[in-house]
Amino acid sequence: MSMTDTSSVAGNSNASDAVSGEEDISEERFLALVDELRAATPSLSPIGGGVLVALRLGISDDTRTFSRTLGIEHALVLREVTELAEIGLLRIVDRKQRSQKASFALTDISTALLARTSLGGA
Repeated sequence: MSMTDTSSVAGNSNASDAVSGEEDISEERFLALVDELRAATPSLSPIGGGVLVALRLGISDDTRTFSRTLGIEHALVLREVTELAEIGLLRIVDRKQRSQKASFALTDISTALLARTSLGGA
């Protein structure tokens, strides 16, 4: 599923909650922020951009919540989070052996990338 595929996100039963974290944000605004981040960082995948934006906005800080909230297979999210950690854009702070759920945090590098977008002041 592509993060830019609005119909897929809207088809999720949690679509109205898909982009509500500490501040209410519409699905369209969330996707626009992901697109903005990806424009500034072309190598970033749609899921990777979504993970970073969701983390910055307080929507999710673990793979299971992100997966459920946006209707993306957990295995895909795990793979993306692992790749983001390998290139220094995320720090994995906890991993549950049984469920494979990984909790993560931004790094200085990802914080700097996000600061160059309209999320800089979020």
